[in-house]
Amino acid sequence: MSQVPIRSIWVFHLVARSRSITRAAGELGVTPSAVSQQIQSLETQLGVSLLAKVGRGVVLTEAGERFFESIDESAELITEATNAIRGYRSVTTLTVRATPTLSNKWLLPRLEQFLAANPDLEVRLDGTNEPTDFNREAVDVEIRHGDGKWPGLFVEGLTEESFIPVCSPGLAGPGSLEAGDILGYRLIHSVKSQAQWPRWLALAGVEPRERWRRVLFDRSHMAIDAAAGGMGIALESTLMMQRELAAGAVVCPVKTPPEIRIVTQWIVCPRDHLRHKKVRTFLDWLRAERSAGATA
Repeated sequence: MSQVPIRSIWVFHLVARSRSITRAAGELGVTPSAVSQQIQSLETQLGVSLLAKVGRGVVLTEAGERFFESIDESAELITEATNAIRGYRSVTTLTVRATPTLSNKWLLPRLEQFLAANPDLEVRLDGTNEPTDFNREAVDVEIRHGDGKWPGLFVEGLTEESFIPVCSPGLAGPGSLEAGDILGYRLIHSVKSQAQWPRWLALAGVEPRERWRRVLFDRSHMAIDAAAGGMGIALESTLMMQRELAAGAVVCPVKTPPEIRIVTQWIVCPRDHLRHKKVRTFLDWLRAERSAGATA
């Protein structure tokens, strides 16, 4: 059998990494049909099918997965060595998707620290609530809001969160209210939150009135900002309010508030993404931040 062309192997690596013939073609500056021809040539040489079409995208066959695992680390080393011999500083892009609230309130304040510690990584942050379709989208890691039940993916809780009532100190001072007193204020609701006012009131032993004043937001960061602005009392995660709590922009007005503790943010990616150094580096940093928060 003739020797397999290195270019065909390289083209396959790009397709397997991005799970897209179109994206690989764009990266190479060629047409999708040219990429498909290279893959077909490689499959003919190897005598196995490496890719299978699913809708508009592609997935790796079992043989394709084994082959990708075998060449992935070597391909990254070749890229680094090529850039080094050219005198270039190798820069790798890490694409992270996270909810808008987590992006604004937790990730952005820490991102400079991560970038300073990893100068060869550049980060693309995609702030959206839409879950990633990893078969079609070039996202390396997602921090996803939900219950953590996503079969077939690597899933790890970011941290356990504590939900407490908060408001502007100008509206009510710290510890100045009994639990039942908050019904005299406008209650701010985050409609997508897993911690809701009826649950908190039940834990506090407070019977809600038939009608109460409220305002609803579909983003937690909007609810936090509304509370800081004096609009009412919000029930929010201390993880998302670390800056506001530390600065005194919001305070807990209830003397002895019951706590709701749950994990709502999860680190999510396909298991094969864990082979990539950039993904492992980011996950190690997230875990270190989680540990630092737990001991703070």
